[in-house]
Amino acid sequence: MNSDALRKFLDGSPWMASLTLAQAERVQRETLVRSFETGAMVCARGTPSAHWVGVVHGMLKVETITAGGKSASFIGVPSGAWVGEGAVIKGELRPYDVVAIRDSVVAFMPRATFQWLMQDSHPFSAWLIGQLNARLGHFIAMVQSLRLNNTKAQVAYCLASLFNPDLYPGTTRQLDISQEEIGRLSGVSRQIANRALHEMQDAGILRIGYGSIEVLDLAALQEIAGGA
Repeated sequence: MNSDALRKFLDGSPWMASLTLAQAERVQRETLVRSFETGAMVCARGTPSAHWVGVVHGMLKVETITAGGKSASFIGVPSGAWVGEGAVIKGELRPYDVVAIRDSVVAFMPRATFQWLMQDSHPFSAWLIGQLNARLGHFIAMVQSLRLNNTKAQVAYCLASLFNPDLYPGTTRQLDISQEEIGRLSGVSRQIANRALHEMQDAGILRIGYGSIEVLDLAALQEIAGGA
């Protein structure tokens, strides 16, 4: 990826506009970019949280796998979003795996750059506090959905959460995500996810494609996600 493409991605990040020219130039200079094929490990559980991770193109998922082979997917991370700021701030070993759901291009901001930016830019630090608060709100809502809502609402929440304007400002209505991944992120089986998706397709809320979902009526999707 050339420097112009990286700058375009960084310029699309909501915190970038608050940086000085010198700060922005350092961020671009020190941020690395790599490409990953579908299913590839982007960051492994138990490794140092050495970078803040941004999705230039494609989609990632955050998951964990037990010693017995059971897996649980927590969130999907679409193009334009960043993930992993909490682990980077704490400097802990990464508590989860980050895996490419689709062929993806990923940006890696070194932890040293991230820490310097927190200290050198008050607007970035303020934005980061808001990001962490939004992340907390997302997980609280996810637990509520899993515990209180029916399976259709859980599937709807999985999709609707990708349109959180604070966490995922670049999400488009065409989502490159399979029904199997939607089931994992929703905490239900592929069969249950398939049934819920087809019910919403019949209602004109979304359109199911091969390895993709197109959201036609976001407001209706969000209403179902809320348990309505």
